[in-house]
Amino acid sequence: MLLLAVDWRAAIVYLQVSAASCYKLQVVQNDAARLVTGARRSEYMTPILRDLHWLPVPQRIMFKTAVLVYKCLHGMAPRYLQMHCEPTSTVTSRRLRSAHSGRLTVPRTRTNYGDCSFAVQGPRVCNSLPAELRTPDITLVTFRDRLKTFLFHV
Repeated sequence: MLLLAVDWRAAIVYLQVSAASCYKLQVVQNDAARLVTGARRSEYMTPILRDLHWLPVPQRIMFKTAVLVYKCLHGMAPRYLQMHCEPTSTVTSRRLRSAHSGRLTVPRTRTNYGDCSFAVQGPRVCNSLPAELRTPDITLVTFRDRLKTFLFHV
């Protein structure tokens, strides 16, 4: 139940997370892990979170965003989100070496608020992933597994 509250809070602040907000969410997640495992406050939380297979809050937000972008690219998300995930191969009129790299077009914005939108952060997160996670023939289950493994080692 507590993780749902963390997810809900992360969804509200989405990618506009300041360091202070991220810290507060991490404290809630750490307390939830302590409650589940019976760990003391003096114990290090990183190994406990790993044993529970829980990503830290910044990586968790990145995970949720990357999965949503995957769903957009594979037609599993609403159309209003799909239109924000355009591959570079469909946008440019010139032939570029990066056209078939699986990268997405990141729109330019004029404000910090615009930089926090899904239209900008979704493609940024996707473009920051390794090439093996951006292949079009990967299934959702495999993508989620490999993405979580990648994010645990970041």
